[in-house]
Amino acid sequence: MPLRCPRWCRSLLLLPVVFLLPPAPAARAGQQPATTDDELARVDASIDALTKKVWPSVVQILVNSYGPKEEGTGVRGDTSVVVGRQRSVGSGFVIDAEGYILTNAHVVNGAQRVQIVLPADRADGTLATALSGKMSLVPARIVGIASELDLAVLKVDGLSLPALPLATYTQVRQGQSVFAFGSPMGLRNSLTHGLVSAVARQIDADSPLIYVQTDAPINPGNSGGPLVNIKGEVVGVNTFILSQTGGSDGLGFAIPSATARTAFRQLKQYGQLRRQEIGMSIQTITPAMAQSLTLPRDYGVIVSDVWPNGPAQAAGLKVGDVLSTVDGQPADNLPTVSYQFRLRDSTDPVKLVVLRGNGQQTLSVTPVEQRNPLDSVATMGDPTRSLVSELGILGVEIDARIATSSSGLRDPWGIIVVARAAGATTEVPLQPRDVIRAVNNQYVTTLDRLRDAVRGLKPGTPVTLQVQRDSRLMYISFTME
Repeated sequence: MPLRCPRWCRSLLLLPVVFLLPPAPAARAGQQPATTDDELARVDASIDALTKKVWPSVVQILVNSYGPKEEGTGVRGDTSVVVGRQRSVGSGFVIDAEGYILTNAHVVNGAQRVQIVLPADRADGTLATALSGKMSLVPARIVGIASELDLAVLKVDGLSLPALPLATYTQVRQGQSVFAFGSPMGLRNSLTHGLVSAVARQIDADSPLIYVQTDAPINPGNSGGPLVNIKGEVVGVNTFILSQTGGSDGLGFAIPSATARTAFRQLKQYGQLRRQEIGMSIQTITPAMAQSLTLPRDYGVIVSDVWPNGPAQAAGLKVGDVLSTVDGQPADNLPTVSYQFRLRDSTDPVKLVVLRGNGQQTLSVTPVEQRNPLDSVATMGDPTRSLVSELGILGVEIDARIATSSSGLRDPWGIIVVARAAGATTEVPLQPRDVIRAVNNQYVTTLDRLRDAVRGLKPGTPVTLQVQRDSRLMYISFTME
């Protein structure tokens, strides 16, 4: 059975390093071709140049959280769990020079405190750097988490490091050389080399998620680190392994650069993912469906609904149309089509080719991005004024201007959660765009009142927040730590 690593250490595992060298010049008759020292030196020089380019952007992530430390006592029937503080290690890389870092969601899920170990001033993989005992440790806050994609964006205020460029996913090819940078087993500044085993691997047939498969040797602690090509572009974000033994079976998987690009933009801007909609519902075509509906083919995806007054209806899409391509990509199955819409990050119209009866139609549909009425507040959080450390959030007070411009609010007051922040002593399941209305039935209209309400609670005190989430009221209960 495939075995996944623990939450904090899902990473890729690979085969021993094998360098593929260019062929030597043709040898004379009777002589065996030989690899020259100059060719080896060129390979070494190219890898040296790559490491000097990439290392200044790679960081180690230290996470303090709560989790199970022991399970049971060995006595039959004892299923108790002892929960305590945990310390885990992961990797990440600078994706935006303003201090934004991309990593895996499972690296920071449940984090009470997140710290970043910055690369050395001259991180270049040399002996001097490796033996240096200097370590710069800075706090980071969580900007947004996309658990369904296993991606998270962190922010270090005042950080100035070069950002790694993301590769163009459509140009990734099987057999390309890739290099994994990170901190396997907590060992900082580790580099491994391998190949792209498959450019698109779907682990679950019912899931729209697609991964880059690689055999580059990556181990626990590499989670969230970059998988780069020979140009130093990020091909993918190392995420998990499949293994019979828990060791290196050469089955490692990385989140593609296209997914990372879309997720970063949305998490940075909104703190959450937002999908594009064109106003249609789709289903998988079965042989029985194809025969009974006289469809042009017995596989693929059929349009089961076209939403009234939506973009698809305006473009001429009809119920019963069979999708042939989406933006030039084959629409052979439902997960593939869903993935194409999930990673789409363009305002250009969607190009649909559909099979209708015995003919073919080409349609251009302008997508509509799902929006939250509180999105305009997302950029208003200031870590120096908006932090509510006890709840681990950055909050913004609803004033007259926000109340007027934000539709859907139940009342013109409350605290809008604009981001999650590391460092809270109590884990509270709040999300960006939540509106905190009350603490233990006491209404809160200002940040000071919210802080006073939670600071006055002793450890072990039960707490219930009244929150508006997606236009609906709900209660969130927890115990102060």
